[in-house]
Amino acid sequence: MTRIFDDPAEFADDQLAGFLDLYADRVRGVHGGVVTHRGDEPQVAVVVGGGSGHYPAFCGTVGPGLAHGAVVGNIFTSPSAAQAYSVGKAADQGRGVIFSFGNYAGDVMNFGIAAERLRAEGIDTRIVIVTDDVASAEEEQKRRGIAGDFTVFKAMGAAAARGLGIDEVERLGRAANAATRTLGVAFSGCTMPGEDEPLFTVPEGHLGLGLGIHGEPGIRDVEMLPARDLAALLVDEVCKNAPAGAPKRVGTILNGLGTTKYEELFLLWRHVAPRLREAGLEIVEPEVGELVTSLDMGGCSLTLMWLDDELDPLWRADAYTPAYRKAAAPLAPLREPTPDELAEAEAVVTAPEAGEAGRRLAGTVRTALAAVESTIREHEHELGRIDAVAGDGDHGRGMLKGVTAATARVRESGDRVGGGWLLQQAGQAWAERAGGTSGVLWGAALEAFGRHLGDTADAYPAGTVAAGVREFASTIQQLGGAQPGDKTLLDALLPFVDDLERRVGAGEELAPAWAGAAEVATEQAGRTADLRPKIGRARPLAERSVGTPDAGATSMGLVVTAVGAVLESEPC
Repeated sequence: MTRIFDDPAEFADDQLAGFLDLYADRVRGVHGGVVTHRGDEPQVAVVVGGGSGHYPAFCGTVGPGLAHGAVVGNIFTSPSAAQAYSVGKAADQGRGVIFSFGNYAGDVMNFGIAAERLRAEGIDTRIVIVTDDVASAEEEQKRRGIAGDFTVFKAMGAAAARGLGIDEVERLGRAANAATRTLGVAFSGCTMPGEDEPLFTVPEGHLGLGLGIHGEPGIRDVEMLPARDLAALLVDEVCKNAPAGAPKRVGTILNGLGTTKYEELFLLWRHVAPRLREAGLEIVEPEVGELVTSLDMGGCSLTLMWLDDELDPLWRADAYTPAYRKAAAPLAPLREPTPDELAEAEAVVTAPEAGEAGRRLAGTVRTALAAVESTIREHEHELGRIDAVAGDGDHGRGMLKGVTAATARVRESGDRVGGGWLLQQAGQAWAERAGGTSGVLWGAALEAFGRHLGDTADAYPAGTVAAGVREFASTIQQLGGAQPGDKTLLDALLPFVDDLERRVGAGEELAPAWAGAAEVATEQAGRTADLRPKIGRARPLAERSVGTPDAGATSMGLVVTAVGAVLESEPC
């Protein structure tokens, strides 16, 4: 259990502040994460990232010979697009940026949006996604990234340190990913800061096979094994998934997940090493310890990267970071950043002129967001509990961080702004603060809703608002790629929109139409308990999910119900 904190909601930011003070000789903080001090010769910038709770991943791997920057999200939550953009821009040395991260929907969307923004500014930006977890999917491109993140980051960091161009660094990163396989096991669940219970439990005397680094349960439970048999399971399953035509040399990581102590890992390595050699493999400079963790999870994982003549020297290459040091020879001296490198551009946002109706709408937006924040705060822990059944248990906290940021942003805006502009500002704040899949979807949808409404209309009749809500839903559907029946928030949102449009089309006023549609959304959210998830982190655990409603659909029902109560007393 995580016991040292001030405010659990600020755990990620607070620990990062301590990290930056401790390792100021190697890294500096920027908005959204950290970057390394630069050497004399510019390099392709390898920028890694993901949620907090995995140290040494990700900020612990920033330094000469490895990553040039790390984007730091909330615990088990992908960082926002704004954070990724900021770190990528700060890390860029004029030779381009490569984003690399595990294969999770929120990371893919947020880093993808950030890459587009950097490209629009003339910065050549590439993406290398890590897909090493053999337990998470049959198809390699659908696998998630776990401890194999490190081998891919290491290969690209070493290639960049050689002075190679962005095409070569990207190619070698993809080669490293194609050559890397990982399998993990969990002995116990991890506990979020401030919570009393773990996100999941493993039955007494068993281990969870195929864990994810976000605290997801294993794909099945098996009886606990003696060290010799556990080593055999890990080695045999990883080798069974070896790349076609794989060479005989392997870079090896036996990784602890948080509470599995080094002595236990050393004992396990005593059996892993001979098993690998019996399989005809040459072990190259193995790493045994904690490189990718999951807070206080009990468990371990085995990663192999099959080394050809290109990857072998990259695996062996020097590196000097807060959490990982390898040096066959002295490293080049570092220099302090220049004032220009330290300067961060501050965007000045000017609100457009709003009409009287737009300003009235702004008042409704402020009240509605405050009501939503109160509702989500009340149900935060229950939403987390629902999400933890087949996910990582962060939905309640992520929603609260998003709506709290949105509420604060609109509260700070002036009195003469319009509701459409406020919704766009709320969306940007939500996405930046919440991060993760939910954060980027809610943020983009609120922005789309606000753009549709605008600030210059003479009035906002029910039909206009309903059409804006349709834009909200369409944005989520297009960006997230989900369909009705996939067990997502759409299973509550789309019935809500359909019913709202039907009622408004029949002549109902907005407030009663919204209230009636909200009842439909709440009912449909409850019915998601009967569904099996088809996308997202819960997909591999579909059977566990049956009987529990979807957390996103549940929170959507809560949100539209809270907004409906506001509309009854404060119409647009």
